[in-house]
This record gives sequence, C-alpha cells and structure tokens, in this order.
Amino acid sequence: MSRLGNSLKVKHCLTFASGLLECLCFAGALFGWASLVFVLKTEGYFSSLCVNTTGVNATQVLDCSGQDEQFSLVFTIASFLFCFLTLPTGFLLDRFGTTVARLFGIFLYTMGTLMVAFSTAAFSNLLFPAVSLLSVGDIVFVITNMQVGNLFGSRRSTVITLYNGAVDSSSALFLVIKLLHEAGVSLRSSFLFMSACSVMHLLRTFFLLPRDHIPYPLPDDYTYGMTCGKSKTLTSELTTVNGNSLETTEETPLNKDVPVKQEKSFRECVMSRLFVWHVLWLSVMQLRHYFFIGTLNPMLHRLTEGEPSLVNQYTNAFAITQLCGILCAPWNGLIMDRLKGKPRAEGESEQEADLRASVLSLFVTVLQCVLLSVCAATPYLLLQYLTFILQVLNRSFLFGGNAAFLSMAFPPCHFGKLCGLVLALSAVFSLLQYPFFALVNGPLGGDPLYVNIGLTLLSLLAFIHPLSVFLHCRSLASQRAINASS
Repeated sequence: MSRLGNSLKVKHCLTFASGLLECLCFAGALFGWASLVFVLKTEGYFSSLCVNTTGVNATQVLDCSGQDEQFSLVFTIASFLFCFLTLPTGFLLDRFGTTVARLFGIFLYTMGTLMVAFSTAAFSNLLFPAVSLLSVGDIVFVITNMQVGNLFGSRRSTVITLYNGAVDSSSALFLVIKLLHEAGVSLRSSFLFMSACSVMHLLRTFFLLPRDHIPYPLPDDYTYGMTCGKSKTLTSELTTVNGNSLETTEETPLNKDVPVKQEKSFRECVMSRLFVWHVLWLSVMQLRHYFFIGTLNPMLHRLTEGEPSLVNQYTNAFAITQLCGILCAPWNGLIMDRLKGKPRAEGESEQEADLRASVLSLFVTVLQCVLLSVCAATPYLLLQYLTFILQVLNRSFLFGGNAAFLSMAFPPCHFGKLCGLVLALSAVFSLLQYPFFALVNGPLGGDPLYVNIGLTLLSLLAFIHPLSVFLHCRSLASQRAINASS
C-alpha cells in the first residue's frame, strides 16, 4: 500500500506539473493578441483597408483605422467564442468525460494553428475561423485542467488559481512569436511548431488525466490515466494460493456504502442569487479587459503619435507583464485557502466556510478592476506601465477567482456546466466591446476617454457580488444562532 501511495503521489505531481506547462504555454495565447497584431501588420494582413488621407497642412497620411477595425473584429469574435463555447464544452465534459472533451479541443486547436500557418495577406479573412478555432481549443485545455485541483485537497483553491495564472501568462506566447519573427523565423514556422505540440496534449490526455472526472473529495487510492474507469481501487490482503503469495485487486463502485448526499439541481444553482450576481461580477470586468486588449494597439499609436519604436517598446512591455500572471494568481488562492483554514463556527458547514473565505477575494478583485479602469482612462503614456501591471494582476484574480468560487459555492457535478454557462453569458455581454470600438473610431474621433469613463462606472456594479455573498453568509450564521438557541 505504501508503494501504491508513493506511486499515486508521483502521478499527482506529474499531472500537476504537465498541466501547469500546458496552461502556461498554450491555454491563453489569445490574450497576447496585441503582439500577434504587430506581426500580422508587418506581414500585410488587411493592409488593403489602409487609405491615403489628407492630414494637417495638406500632408498625405496613411489612415489604417479600417485595418485596426478588422483586427478588433477578429479578436472580438474569437474572445466571444472562447467564453461562449465553454457552455457546450462544459456539458461535453460533464456528460462524456475528460478524454472526449480534450480530443475535441485538441482537434480544434490543431486546425486553428494550421489555418494561421497557411494563411497569407491575400487570404487575411482566414484569420477569422483560424483564431476562433484556436481560442475554442484553448478553453477546453483550461476547463479540463481545473479539476486537477481536486487532487490536492486543502490546497485546491491555490492550484486552481495557479493554473488560471498560468493561462494568463500564456498570452506571452505571441510575444515569443513576435520576437522570433523579428529574428527571422517565419510566422508559418512558429504556428507549425505549435501544431506539432498537439502530440504532447494527446500523450497527457491518455496517460495523466482521467477518462471521466477527478472526484472531490478524493477517495483513497483513486487511480486514473490508462487504468481509468476504476472509480476506486481497493487492494485486498495478500492471499496464499498453492503456497504462492498473490496480490489481488478488486474494483468497487465509488463510495459504495456511503449514503448519497442530496445535491442541488443544475436549475436550482442557476436560479440562485449567488449565481446571478456572480455572472454580473465576471461580465462587467471581463468586458473591461477585452476592450482594453482589443484597443491596445490603436491606443498606443495614439499616445505615441504613431512612433513605431515606442509602439514596439510598449507592446513588448505589455506582453512581458503577462508572464507575471502565474506569479499573481496564486495569491488569490492563498487568500481563500488561508481564510478557509480558520476555525469554523459551531454548526458551520464546509461550504459555508468556503463562501466566507471568498468574500475578501471577490472584493479585492473588483477594487483592482476599478483602479485598472481609472489608469486606462488617463491619457498619459508612462502611466500605461502601471495599467499593464494592474491588468495582469486583475485578470489573474478574476479568472482564478471565478473557477475557485464556482467549485466552492456549487456541487462539483455541475462544475463544467456552470463554468461554461457563466463564461457563455459573460461572452454575450462582452460583445459590447465591438460597438464601443466603433463608437471610439467614429463619433469620438479615436479618443476612448468617454467609453473608458463609462466602463469605470460600470465596473462599480461588480461590488454587489461580494456584498451579496457577505450578506448570505451572515444570514446563514444568524439562522444557525436561532436554531442553536431553540
């Protein structure tokens, strides 16, 4: 049994490390869009939309606002699908298990990378399906890796948020492609290499992840990988047959003799106040982030007055800060795990303790977003370094906190569906970024100040969620006190 236990620990560590690498290198590449746009512009994608116009003093200037609008539309559609298709992906994961969901995601990811690799400036519109497929494949990697936190018990929130931080840091992948492009490596070669990495994803799917799901809490001697399908493996005592010692293994249903706890239905979870306010919390902050990322390149052009070297410098600075996502995100999990570790009140359930521990995390995340929005609304170039830092910090807290909250507040059997539904609803809300971008390019003459002020005010609505969770916890505590006194 000790050898089996050590073997499982090693396998858990390999699963964790390989999942971290997968998230760090691939799962959130879309959010490094500003770096890829720089390369695509160099390659001449959508360059036919640039027109000569008459500027100040009758000088001829090249107006590329149409090109910027097309790149923004590519990102808008891809980021929408990144979130919206988590709903069917969540159902696919809950219904058919991890292996089927990941094979589907790997296929989409490979098709997306191949389409980018073989696209050219003459076929710029190929970016629309290519980047969309790539983003959908990425979200499958994210959702299927979140369950790895279940292997680590009391450190569950820390692992989940660490993985989300790795997803944020993976946006630096496009920075690497940009730097390689400047060093002479073609865009096609970079994306063909990304496509070849699908072999690693396949190996991990079959050897280091379950065919179905990782349960929580984790049963003793739970096995997965090529031996999956055994809900729980129990090793019997050594029995002697004809003088020989044989170790026999018996497969038994998971928690066979434990009474089944009545869980909330999926409909009850969706109709709950906690879920509704959580959707609002995620939606308004995600819109703020998507608008910032989608308009970063034209914003830098405006603030630097089109100086190419400065645009390149700030684009690189933004991409480099994204690497810090993996360092920022675990702090959110540590906050929750630390507060969750405090002694419980008499009669307080584990779920209530989890909710109580999430309040501070939810509040700090909104505060970060408001500060980010204020900095982004200030048209001062040097301040954008601080904006980049706040952006990666807040995004790490936002998506890590989202996954951790859903895993704590609702039954694990609905995690995939709820995660998919939350992201799908927030994706519909995030479609507002494109009309906002059109508003900035049109009536506002390229100045996003008023839109940024509006998004700052909108971000304040997210404070409702931590307040709602706090009041819910206080209500539960009051109810326990009444029941104890009666």
